[in-house]
Formats: sequence, structure tokens, C-alpha cells
Amino acid sequence: MFTLALRICGDRSEADDVLQNTMLKAFSSLDRFRGDGGSPFWGWLRQVTVNEVLMRLRRSRRLNVDGDAVDALAEDLAPLPPAAADAALPQHALAQLPDAIRSVLWLYHAEGYTHRKIAGAMQRSVSFSKSQLARGTRRLRTLLQIDAPAPDEEHAHA
Repeated sequence: MFTLALRICGDRSEADDVLQNTMLKAFSSLDRFRGDGGSPFWGWLRQVTVNEVLMRLRRSRRLNVDGDAVDALAEDLAPLPPAAADAALPQHALAQLPDAIRSVLWLYHAEGYTHRKIAGAMQRSVSFSKSQLARGTRRLRTLLQIDAPAPDEEHAHA
């Protein structure tokens, strides 16, 4: 749950707070977990975590869209061994994105949320989710120095 909170909010201190609040909320509302339809407990706990992160970001107004805003990196940028540095590149690139964009990217790609579910969780429109995903993908490609596929390549894989 900590890693999930860290990936979405991008700050260790906030992720610690989110984890603590998530555990308190989960414990106090444990009687409401039904497990209907075979849904696992960890799925419910993940949803509580996502809700807590997004609520925290909304309260701090960090989910406002600002295409030019760049968050401070959440971790020390000391040189890493080559293999660790390669593995850390995506994490550092994500940390440089504004909260709204990072949240949409993570929820869509890592958590498997649909645009409709993201829009509902973030109290925004579906088009907001789609535009943030597109903007974030472009910015990640730039940060990671990945060339966009040629139009013919995109259709070949579709």
C-alpha cells in the first residue's frame, strides 16, 4: 500500500501519512468489507488507499491541472549503480510529472482503471482522464527519450 501511495502522490512523507490513514480507515470500516463476488481483501484495501491518496491531493489542491508545474523529486538523486539507475529512470520520470498527470498514468497503466473509473475517483470528466493520459505519455516519452512510434507502426500493432 505504501508503494501504491508513493507512486501516486510522489512524496515519501505523504505516502507515510496516506498509509497510516488507510490502515486506520480500513480497520475502522473492516465490518463493511463484504468480499461480494469473490473480490479479494487486498483489492478492497488498494481501493481504500487510492481513495485516500486522491482525497489528500484534492485537499491540497495538487490535482489542479498545470501542464508546466513540475514536482520536486521524492527521493535523493545520488548516483546509483548502472542497473539500479536504469530501473530508477521510470520512477524519476514519473516523479517529475504534475500530480494529476502522474495519478492518471499510474491508475490507468499500473492499476488497470478505466477512464470512467479514474474520472469518478478524481471527480473529473472522462475527457480529463484521456487528455491527462495523452499528455503524460508524451511527457514521459520526452523525459525517457523514447521516440513515438511512427503512424504505420501503431496500426500494425493494433
